[in-house]
Amino acid sequence: MANDIRTQEDILQKLGIDALNPMQEEALAVIGKNTNIVLLSPTGTGKTLAFLFPLLETLDAECTEVQALILVPSRELAIQIEQVVRDMGSGFKVNAVYGGRPISKDKIELRHTPAILIGTPGRIADHFGGDRFTKADIKTLVLDEFDKSLETGFEGEMSEIINQLPNLNKKILTSATQAVEIPGFVGIEKPVFINYLNSKKESKLALKKVLSSDKDKLRTLVDLLLHIGSQPGIIFCNFKDSIERVSSFLNENGINHTCFSGGMEQRDRERSLIKFRNGTCQVLIATDLAARGIDIPEMKYIIHYELPRAVEEFTHRNGRTARVNAKGTAYVLQSKTEYVPEFIKDVATVDITQKALRKAQYWETLFISGGRKDKISKGDIAGLFFKQGGLNKDQLGIIELKQDCAFVAVPASLGKQLVHKLNNARLKNKKVRITIL
Repeated sequence: MANDIRTQEDILQKLGIDALNPMQEEALAVIGKNTNIVLLSPTGTGKTLAFLFPLLETLDAECTEVQALILVPSRELAIQIEQVVRDMGSGFKVNAVYGGRPISKDKIELRHTPAILIGTPGRIADHFGGDRFTKADIKTLVLDEFDKSLETGFEGEMSEIINQLPNLNKKILTSATQAVEIPGFVGIEKPVFINYLNSKKESKLALKKVLSSDKDKLRTLVDLLLHIGSQPGIIFCNFKDSIERVSSFLNENGINHTCFSGGMEQRDRERSLIKFRNGTCQVLIATDLAARGIDIPEMKYIIHYELPRAVEEFTHRNGRTARVNAKGTAYVLQSKTEYVPEFIKDVATVDITQKALRKAQYWETLFISGGRKDKISKGDIAGLFFKQGGLNKDQLGIIELKQDCAFVAVPASLGKQLVHKLNNARLKNKKVRITIL
């Protein structure tokens, strides 16, 4: 049951947002009045809030069952949406379930049924099969990035899930791509489209080509990173083996980074993103899994280390920078003998002989062995680091609080000292381990 339900103004203030953008305003009005909606808008324009605000308005504070189901194509997107709902402080319980973590963990969380359930189709289908909650009260279905779910082969699970929802009265589909058909099993009739894909706005993305004299582009990549300096960015590769080669070479050249690919364990993927978000690592080496559906801040640049194989990949990668009103650069790294796809055109070649300053790593990430289930809050963690750790406000970086643990960014120069001071300290009634991640 919900408590302390907040108004839209309260939530925006809590999120640090001045106002909804035009797409979100239109979505709020249209979703509220219609039953079948397709929302099309580029990556980074705020589709999550666009469907969450009207979704929250459909929830009944007196109902103790699942009322809204959000299906997503990736674990990272499930985690991201769950965090947004929590940050909104709506008063409604939310849980995300997904493959890659023990199903027993899900079962414990689902004992107290959430009003909003988010998950990947495979894991949701597992829970539906186990009859772990009633489906009769699920009135709203969101298929977020539905094109990606279809692309990754979730048709069977999605069809199975939708067929078990007898009382749906609202379906919301979202995508950052227009060229996809809505399958018949979704059962969406005469949908109302909210389409911002072709809305005219001046692109602030600069496309630049960097030529490598060698077939092996690793040395040129390092030169490019030295040219760019200490700014956050993503290096895109096509294969996890390529990520390993690039990572090894960056290590040899003292460039701090972290990696992200489907071949990594879920826990390691989550921790890589945490270190990237909080500034411990300035560079993320990733496959196209990071092109959308993950929660990372605005990028100053992305690098196509390996060239994308399709225009959609090129578009989604580039969508990680120059988002909304910001400027950004997409670098295409090309060896002289390499074929460049025809969809990559009008790219100016740039000289990278000039080097910028790469600053030493400032942040370090500390792991804390306690989280929400231990009734620990971000305020409790901040208090520990201020009072017992002796940090001032500027020395405490981003705190990420999870169900059973937490992560805190602190100055790298103080990391070991803080572990020595605070390990085995008490947060609420729990003695917690604190280690360098």
